[in-house]
Amino acid sequence: MGVAGTLEYLSDLISSSGHKYKKKKQLQTVELKVRMDCDGCELKVKKALASLSGVKSVNINRKQQKVTVTGYVETNKVLKKAKSTGKRAEIWPYVPYSLVAQPYAAPAYDKKAPPGYVRNVENNVTTAAVTRYEDPYISLFSDDNPNACSVM
Repeated sequence: MGVAGTLEYLSDLISSSGHKYKKKKQLQTVELKVRMDCDGCELKVKKALASLSGVKSVNINRKQQKVTVTGYVETNKVLKKAKSTGKRAEIWPYVPYSLVAQPYAAPAYDKKAPPGYVRNVENNVTTAAVTRYEDPYISLFSDDNPNACSVM
């Protein structure tokens, strides 16, 4: 550690001795599905979301019922603020067709999805487990059974 490193270390110790610094929020994009029917609904949602601290931009696509909020915000706070307008809001549940292995499977396909999108389904869908019936007498005389000699 050089002189500069030592000085930086000591200055950090002195300056942060009694202060707790908040972790700076990351710039992120939050996509929501918000039910909007008219220009008034759109304006109401846009004003409410723009009033949040840290919001840089609010883009609304009324045809897709999609609201995109960009800024130094938390997803839960944006969702809560959107719901406070009285509109039904949820995190954007759709992904492009190309990201889903089977886009026409029952859980993924949604008639209300915008063109080119399907519902976001987890890949860990449980499939029916195949169980095989194993005869108990086969395992009784198997080489894998340590007690096979005692039976014979």
